[in-house]
Amino acid sequence: MNIDVIYEDNHLISIVKPCGVPVQKDSSNDLDLLSALKDMLKEKYNKPGNVFLAMVHRLDRPVGGIMVFAKTSKAASRLSDQIRKGLWKKKYITVVDGIPEHDKGELKDHLLKDREKNMVKVVKKGTHGSKEAILDYKIIRSKGSRSILEIDLKTGRSHQIRVQLSSRGFPIVNDHKYNPVYEKGKDIALWSSELTIIHPVSRDPMKFQANLPECFENLNC
Repeated sequence: MNIDVIYEDNHLISIVKPCGVPVQKDSSNDLDLLSALKDMLKEKYNKPGNVFLAMVHRLDRPVGGIMVFAKTSKAASRLSDQIRKGLWKKKYITVVDGIPEHDKGELKDHLLKDREKNMVKVVKKGTHGSKEAILDYKIIRSKGSRSILEIDLKTGRSHQIRVQLSSRGFPIVNDHKYNPVYEKGKDIALWSSELTIIHPVSRDPMKFQANLPECFENLNC
């Protein structure tokens, strides 16, 4: 697996996740990102035995872009605590079918996950098991019947961006779960473009960015 490393020190590593790769082992038994990273670090530093590497957040398998992994248990604990406190800032770029009425806005819903089907839907506030989901969006550009949006994610719910946009009639291009029209063999047009965290030891703010795939630029994913 060819992994693009953005930043690495003794405490964490930031990489660009390839589209279509599972973050951790799943039922497909395909090579996962966590295992590939461990193998890469083991070889790079000639380490005997197992390499410690902790996953502190996720991206859906079809989604690519910036991710951060912890290289120590202390870093993992502190980064996870930052996420629980809502201190991470996440931005995504996505191409959708349709053109939103407003150039920018806030989307707020309550989402419920069906774990058996691995699907999420918008439900009424107060529905048992549901969680509030909030994001801000702005249109970067529109072309034909598609738009490219920047998403500022306020909460990190499962499939959140995919479901919130689809529920309003703007499904993400090639989203096999929430867009009824998609091309087989193509990856979803959703990209983790920017992630801002606090370093677990130095406490300095750190911003990681990943260049967009070419198809996003011309809205031809």
